[in-house]
Amino acid sequence: MEPSHKDAETAAAAADPRAASASSGVVVQVREKKGPLRAAIPYMPFPVAVICLFLNTFVPGLGTFVSAFAVLCGARTDLPDRHVCCVFWLNIAAALIQTLTAIVMVGWIMSIFWGMDMVILASYKEQGIPQQL
Repeated sequence: MEPSHKDAETAAAAADPRAASASSGVVVQVREKKGPLRAAIPYMPFPVAVICLFLNTFVPGLGTFVSAFAVLCGARTDLPDRHVCCVFWLNIAAALIQTLTAIVMVGWIMSIFWGMDMVILASYKEQGIPQQL
């Protein structure tokens, strides 16, 4: 059986690593498209985000409800073109969804992930890293 063109290319890439990098593409930037609920999570101070994570872990939706008030206190979100009240109500809606669906465990899991996102965003803010996900 004769080696195919792809096998020959793979063998050449193994012999010369520069050949593999020359034939492969380069990813310049990857950006996550966020929905409105996900983009409404505020950038809070790290201790507040950790408290919200613990609240979300033990009472689904409570940490998200508290984070909604951080928006009213001036916390930045990834929705700069939306009014503060709109972002506040998006966070309240996320808290209600988490609370109402906690009965079937979906809301509880969503609430924990929401709290983890709050902590991740707070760590970006604390380190001064621009968030580009």
